Amino acid sequence: MIAADTAWMLASTALVLLMTPALGFFYGGLVREKNSLNTIMMSVAALGFVGIAWALIGYSFAFAPGSGFLGGMSFALLRGVGLDAQGTIPHLLFMSYQATFAIITAALISGAIVERMRFGPYLAFITLWSLFVYAPVAHWVWGGGWLAKLGALDFAGGTVVHINAGAAALVAATVLGPRKDYGRQAILPHSVPFTVLGAGLLWFGWFGFNAGSALGANPSAALAFTNTLFAPAATLMVWTMMDLLRTGKVTAVGGATAIVVGLVAVTPAAGFVGPLGGLALGALAAFPSYYALLFRARTRLDDSLDVVAAHGVGGTVGALLTGVLAQKVWNTATDGALFGNPKQLGIQAAAVLATIVYSAALTWGLMKAIGAVAALRATAPDEGLGLDVSQHGEEAYARGEGAILILDEPPGPPTPAAAPVLRAEGGRG
Repeated sequence: MIAADTAWMLASTALVLLMTPALGFFYGGLVREKNSLNTIMMSVAALGFVGIAWALIGYSFAFAPGSGFLGGMSFALLRGVGLDAQGTIPHLLFMSYQATFAIITAALISGAIVERMRFGPYLAFITLWSLFVYAPVAHWVWGGGWLAKLGALDFAGGTVVHINAGAAALVAATVLGPRKDYGRQAILPHSVPFTVLGAGLLWFGWFGFNAGSALGANPSAALAFTNTLFAPAATLMVWTMMDLLRTGKVTAVGGATAIVVGLVAVTPAAGFVGPLGGLALGALAAFPSYYALLFRARTRLDDSLDVVAAHGVGGTVGALLTGVLAQKVWNTATDGALFGNPKQLGIQAAAVLATIVYSAALTWGLMKAIGAVAALRATAPDEGLGLDVSQHGEEAYARGEGAILILDEPPGPPTPAAAPVLRAEGGRG
């Protein structure tokens, strides 16, 4: 084992872990105040539920020796996962680093289903999804599975993380249906500064996400680090120009979204393309996600925080452009189509399609199975009241010193005359 590699991977693991609460801030600022805590908790809870599932079974499904489709059970309950070397770092550290990927991938899906999914079924869903959707796809690409043997390139998670989560988000939002106010009234962000803060913290953590995927302090990490700096910068610049040309204004929400799109798009390519290729990739990625977001807003699909446009579309563009822009000169296993190997683009397309189909099908099955046991959606009165109160019994912002929340709910079905009454005592008025 090499001390420098271990030190870098310890830091990278911490950086990627930071991305999950950062995602909570990014998403939490985009929803209405009455749902902000619930939205943040959808990310934070993944740290516990998905993290434990990963340690017990998920890591084994993804990285233990097995078939081309799924890893075996030899690493279940972390058997055989100790301080022995996995490459140049301890095996235990590799497992922990990969755990942070599983956690944030599941949390990404929450952006499509905020403000209406009950918290208990959500916890069941992300736990099962991490085991039966995320872990198998991780095995396909990174665990020696069939996509790895096919030659698919995914440096840090274009297919495994972003396309996987984007496909799941599309299906989950469709199964749940739109929010009761969707299309009837404006649903506006309650704290844009929260969202910008979240985007900044995500960018910071993403250096561990991409450069850490080199699994050591080495030239590949330096390349991935550089691409993680400049590709989102290019996306942000192009997105800003499109906003100016289309509306004459540049929104902070648009800028924060552009940063995330650029980070998503460069993720599969970070260690496979040169800096100029990373700049080109970031610039090109702005267009499909920008117009996908505009198109979605004209449909009945309530992908609340545009997970599909940012992660699904951004990840797909990044994965395909990896097959175009990859170069052996940057220590890549193969060249891309632009450098004489058009076959690589076909392999990337196959990986994208397989991930979308598998994730969508399994997500639909999990949502329907959980829905057969427990109601997925909050009731209309609870949705109107806000999921912070109905699911967590608290509010994001106290309205006065000593405020006490009291929920009076008369027996019987709610009616306009006998609906739950929310009142506050001790300074709320």
